[in-house]
Amino acid sequence: MRQHRVPWLVLLASAVLEAVWATALGLSDGFSQPLPTLVFAVTATLSMLGLGWAIRHIPLGTAYAVWVGVGAALTVGWAMATGAEAFSVLKVAFIAGIVGCVGGLKALPQDR
Repeated sequence: MRQHRVPWLVLLASAVLEAVWATALGLSDGFSQPLPTLVFAVTATLSMLGLGWAIRHIPLGTAYAVWVGVGAALTVGWAMATGAEAFSVLKVAFIAGIVGCVGGLKALPQDR
């Protein structure tokens, strides 16, 4: 059972890194700010490496949907929490829907 969890943990960590690189990309001001640009480059690379490893164990479509969904939800959540993006109850509801769908994909039986 532990072997089955590791790819999912790597995928989730990669999705968190996706949110970090997306946020850093926004802060890089067109790559003119060195620190956010460096954070973007490092976390984007690590995120892609993790996704690449995870798809060896999780079907590509499922892994990509989870990676994008979790990354998008965290990015929007962070933007709203920091005031970079306006808070909206509907926005939160739709993001919750994305997270629910990601959970549904994890709950399905594995094809591999």
